[in-house]
Amino acid sequence: MKFRTVGRHIKESFRSLYRNGWMTFAAASAVTVTLILVSVFFSILINMNKLASDVENDVQINVHISLGANQKQEDELKAEIEKVSGVADVTFSSKDQQLKKLVGAYGKNFELFKQDNPLHDVFVVQAKEPEQTKKVATKIEKLKHVDDAEYGEKTVDNLFNTLKWARYAGVVLSIGLLLTAMFLISNTIKIAIFSRRREIEIMKLVGATNWFIRWPFILEGAWLGLIGSIIPVILTFVGYINTYNLVNPKLATTSLSLLSPTPFAYELSALIILIGVLIGIWGSAISIRRFLKV
Repeated sequence: MKFRTVGRHIKESFRSLYRNGWMTFAAASAVTVTLILVSVFFSILINMNKLASDVENDVQINVHISLGANQKQEDELKAEIEKVSGVADVTFSSKDQQLKKLVGAYGKNFELFKQDNPLHDVFVVQAKEPEQTKKVATKIEKLKHVDDAEYGEKTVDNLFNTLKWARYAGVVLSIGLLLTAMFLISNTIKIAIFSRRREIEIMKLVGATNWFIRWPFILEGAWLGLIGSIIPVILTFVGYINTYNLVNPKLATTSLSLLSPTPFAYELSALIILIGVLIGIWGSAISIRRFLKV
């Protein structure tokens, strides 16, 4: 496309949008509805992935220190644990602190053990990667002065498997939704172009090249995608910020949290605009191809 024709194509694309007002409205509406669904689904999916990562990162290994170990032996054990490959952090928790956690979790009945605390001092170990938890626990368990390295093996393994398959399902659903969006939007644009097939035929007959005819329609597709993304972007901002303010305070007592509206809402809005514009361009390019064969 020659530079001097760029302005002509842009003006023609806007003129066509105005001339074919109802078809423009129908196509933009289809884009809007589809992108709202994409925006809602992506907001849920990405935050579910964030919550899953929070759950995984909250998995810890409780290393029970032998009851007969003295302070020097405990310090040596901590140094050895820190050297284990895959260990990110080691924190000491006394048996009194462990009992306090037990009382908080299961009730005051366990306060009876304050007089004669049967619990162990514990090193709370965090793995660098959640998937390394089992391997790290196995290595630590073999160290001297370690009675047990417990991380809820069956529960954690089931949790990791569930989260892994949930992520796979999310990817499949995302692809399916994007393909559906492409189908719906491109079909709507195809109908709009079909109504102007005679205009295309006349331009071909008077000698216009395929790309000369194609560019205004491609630009129209881009404008339709941009126009159709305005409402989804506004709803994304308003809806997500309100949802965040409502839900996140309820998660404050846990280690979980939603993604902060800044920059997530901006990034998602940019993604929605990009999807709308690209699908609009793609839909126009695919739809006009059949009408260029005169």
